[in-house]
Amino acid sequence: MGANKRKRHMDIYVRFLELIESIHDLPTLEPLEKKIFDHITRALHAEDSLSVTDVTGDASLGSPVTVHLRLKSLVAKGWIALSETEDGRRKQINLTEAAQQHLVKVSQCLIKAADSGRSR
Repeated sequence: MGANKRKRHMDIYVRFLELIESIHDLPTLEPLEKKIFDHITRALHAEDSLSVTDVTGDASLGSPVTVHLRLKSLVAKGWIALSETEDGRRKQINLTEAAQQHLVKVSQCLIKAADSGRSR
């Protein structure tokens, strides 16, 4: 990859970072919360439902106790919501409307950054 192409890719990425830094619609996530939120988003994108047990059981995210505490924090910060399943023994995880709108804004920033790179 040539120096100009590398520079263009870096310009796009920096532009994207600048754009997403302007989004202040939800409380900031700590690194582990961000990792868990990203995991939840990917899982919900790939399938219809995800339970608290599914997430706390994923060893790559940390101990079940730590993950459970972070899930509580994500609920308190408005990123996710928990709902009862049919049998009432498991809690299902859903993204809040605010989190879904946040993802829309982030994807719009990505598109805008990529478009600005094409116009150069």
